[in-house]
Amino acid sequence: MRTELHVPSDLRFLAIVENWLLGSLEMELGDAVDWPRQSNRLRLVLAEAYSNVVRHAHREQPNLPVLIRLELKGHDIALEVWDHGKGYDLGTYMAPVPEDMPDGGYGWLIMNKLMDRVEYRLQIDGRNCLKLEASLPEKEKA
Repeated sequence: MRTELHVPSDLRFLAIVENWLLGSLEMELGDAVDWPRQSNRLRLVLAEAYSNVVRHAHREQPNLPVLIRLELKGHDIALEVWDHGKGYDLGTYMAPVPEDMPDGGYGWLIMNKLMDRVEYRLQIDGRNCLKLEASLPEKEKA
């Protein structure tokens, strides 16, 4: 299954983005996946990715669209979030030190912890792509 969503750079659309992702996956996978656990995981990852585009890449440019692509093969999910921002050099990323109580900087850590693979590519046809991949485990039989 492949599907995509074009959405404005506006956090008011976050619930729509989350519902699209989870609804698409649940429709395709049915009861084969532990939805309470997986939906929380995927909701957090997508919220982090989408809000970073809105707040940083497209800052004060709500007219710029965000493209989100979903591909599902079996239980393997690939999620791409495309933006039109100037991009972020991951070479300059420094993980936050919790003792310093920073306001931000945890998104990259969260996404890498919750997904099997995270890849960020700068400037492909004038856009940037964050690719998130994971294999969704089958629901344990009771």
